[in-house]
Amino acid sequence: MEPRLQRRVQRYGWDKAAEYYEASWKEQLRPAQDKLMEMAGLKPGENVLETACGTGLITFRAAKAVQPGGHVVATDLSDGMIQMAGKEAKKQNIDNVHFQRMDAEDLDLGNESFNAAICGLGVMYFPDPVQSMKEQFRVLKPGGRIVSAVWGERKKCGWADIFPIVDKRVASEVCPMFFQQGTGNTHEISMKEAGFTDIETERLSVKLYYPSDEVAVMAAFAGGPVALAYRKFDEETKQGAHEEYLESISGYQKNGGYEIPGEFVVSRGVKPID
Repeated sequence: MEPRLQRRVQRYGWDKAAEYYEASWKEQLRPAQDKLMEMAGLKPGENVLETACGTGLITFRAAKAVQPGGHVVATDLSDGMIQMAGKEAKKQNIDNVHFQRMDAEDLDLGNESFNAAICGLGVMYFPDPVQSMKEQFRVLKPGGRIVSAVWGERKKCGWADIFPIVDKRVASEVCPMFFQQGTGNTHEISMKEAGFTDIETERLSVKLYYPSDEVAVMAAFAGGPVALAYRKFDEETKQGAHEEYLESISGYQKNGGYEIPGEFVVSRGVKPID
């Protein structure tokens, strides 16, 4: 898919998914977010950049970790996500976060401005992951660190059939390179290409729990990366896609719901001082 079109699909797709996102993924993504926060080691007084911030699930944790004196700039390509996150920040009275819609591959931010850069499960959606990491490298101070989490290998993610199920009902691929960064040591290689050193990676095997057919379907179709394409389906097409997806995860049924296997990859790198 041509990069400009891919960005457009991601931007408006996540606008559609925003209202369903937390109900679909808040608990399921927590293991990756916990590991990211652990590896980031954020400290009071630090300035942090977050790309692909979504509704702020990691943002608010980071904002609290850098108090007092620290600040978080949280960016996302989706207006819908940014608006929801901003409202939640006001609700929680968190005043050391600035949300801004911004392309992760072209950050409108100054050089050497941040102590840390974090990205929780966003890199898979960028047309050029290495370019996004080069931008994070640019805005980090020497000695600053990057921590990024992505989904792991396709064969270890039991929900992965959602992509071909949707793809065959639309004219183009929804997310063509989704599992690339989590395959082998690709994520580490991308960080190295961007200039980072001292790279370390951890893989997490998890179970994603959904209590019912309805919640599993909502997460897969309305609350995730295929939301834009899904909104274009008529009711008959939606029903057929739902049935096919539920059949694809039928082997993971447990206690009336589903425990679907998944894998996360979390990598950390450092911008050299010299």
